[in-house]
Amino acid sequence: MSEVGKSAGPTRRSLLRGLAATAVAAGAPALLPARASAARRTTHDVVVVGAGFAGATAARELARKGLRVLVLEARGRVGGRVWTSEFEGARIELGGNWVDPMQTTVWREIEQQGVGMLADQGAERVVFPSGNGFGFLAPEEAFGRQGELLARFAERSRELFPDPLDPLARADLLRAPDALTVLARLDEMGLSALDRKWLTGATGGLGGSSARAAYTQFLHWWALCGHDAGLYYGINTYKPSGGLGSVLSAILAQSRAEVRLRAPVASIADDGRRVTVRTRAGSEHVAGAVVVAVPVNTWRCIDFAPGLPPEKLRAADQTIGVPNAKKFVVHLGEGFGNTYVHTPEGYPVDTLVPLQRTSRGWLAAGFSGDPALDVNDPARVREAIRLVVPDAEVLAVRGQDWGADPHSRGGWAFRRPGQLTGLLRPAQRPHGRISFATSDIASGWSGYVEGAMESGLTAAAQVATRVAA
Repeated sequence: MSEVGKSAGPTRRSLLRGLAATAVAAGAPALLPARASAARRTTHDVVVVGAGFAGATAARELARKGLRVLVLEARGRVGGRVWTSEFEGARIELGGNWVDPMQTTVWREIEQQGVGMLADQGAERVVFPSGNGFGFLAPEEAFGRQGELLARFAERSRELFPDPLDPLARADLLRAPDALTVLARLDEMGLSALDRKWLTGATGGLGGSSARAAYTQFLHWWALCGHDAGLYYGINTYKPSGGLGSVLSAILAQSRAEVRLRAPVASIADDGRRVTVRTRAGSEHVAGAVVVAVPVNTWRCIDFAPGLPPEKLRAADQTIGVPNAKKFVVHLGEGFGNTYVHTPEGYPVDTLVPLQRTSRGWLAAGFSGDPALDVNDPARVREAIRLVVPDAEVLAVRGQDWGADPHSRGGWAFRRPGQLTGLLRPAQRPHGRISFATSDIASGWSGYVEGAMESGLTAAAQVATRVAA
């Protein structure tokens, strides 16, 4: 890794952009202590449920309007689906990882905090499917050809998403394509067997499977990246030097909100004048409004009164966060090298992205949608990687099964067919004095920190109006 602006070899973003054209302060995140002795009943202007980027952004924005804010977080840490930790002597991200200049809200936040930025170097070689298994290729060959296939796959993106920050700008054209799965689009392309392998990992794997993932979700991301393969490949390049957790902790600190950890919420009742939030431990918190800043997949874990509208319940039942998403960081032996691995759908490891060199080898981020893979078992991870690179040496591994996490019940957001046109707007609407904030329902960068911050700002604006009234 290198600091942005310093020359230390080509970054992943600059390298891949070129290839496509040719074919707070640093430090560990501050975990706020649990408040076992805190009052069992409190009154605030606003209660925010969830201390991820959406909740933290909403809390700070509301505090800036002079409101007293309480944040309730179910976990023993802040961050939600962002989790900065330590592994093999390095700072790692077990959830959200990268940011990009195209993601203007989070990028501006990091700049204003004065946090240094790191840029991952581009891979020196890649492993892609071949006719009889897998083979090592030069990056320009692999990404150049795959970029052409992705552009063909997403050829309607300009037509359907002329303004990607307003994904329903052409709702009149989206009904039919939004009903398609990634699998349906792949089937209609008439691909060769090898081309299909090259595409499935880059399209269906993102959404849990080609049969689950919405064709329009990929098109939306492609449009956000300027309909450009180089920008799309390079979106996962930059990260704050202190980790995303440090950025989030700084936002919470600026909010001066009271934060209670290990406080999972059991119920939220809105009587039309005030909202009462009860935790599973029995504490009660009354406020003029509430921001529910937890993943859509967990909405049914809270008892709402009055009950949630059918569209919100349907979104929770269908899931938006990929329900079987797993991420891990693996320490690979020196022989693996600075290598990017990409598999077709059906393999236990979807992708391996090189992160940094160590004294013994390389750290790489891995992604999986295999329900059977234990991403904290070195032997199982080694077995999975050796299906692709037979001589791979796994020294250690640290992972997170986001689907098994009761406070997320899934990983990054990837919509299912029909959810964009049928559920996005209803999911974004307030429910009485209750607003909702999560990257899952962002209009723009759904599935990214940028989307979480967008959603947090939107919910704060909704709440400020209600509290003022």
